[in-house]
Amino acid sequence: MEKRLKNYITYIASQCERDLSNEEKARLKAELLTQISFFQHERLVHLIVTVLFAILTIMTVLCSFMVVTPALLILLLLFLILLVPYIRHYYILENGVQKLYEYYDKLV
Repeated sequence: MEKRLKNYITYIASQCERDLSNEEKARLKAELLTQISFFQHERLVHLIVTVLFAILTIMTVLCSFMVVTPALLILLLLFLILLVPYIRHYYILENGVQKLYEYYDKLV
């Protein structure tokens, strides 16, 4: 998804630099709105997953204070390892969608 978002941002940037007719601008705005909605959906799904993993990580930390077992520590380590890429991916999606908003404002 990251590659697709970056490729689309490059494409839309090159289109916005051109001198576009009103018809081309309308077509590009409609296409951009469709793509924004796809990326917003992806962003929402990843936000839910990221928050779920953050909550599970916090719950595991609290449980490991009460009961110290190797299984809980391994689980905590796994959650932390997974949480970092989820946060990175959500960050990329969030910034990419914000960039698409800027291009949409340029077209309006």
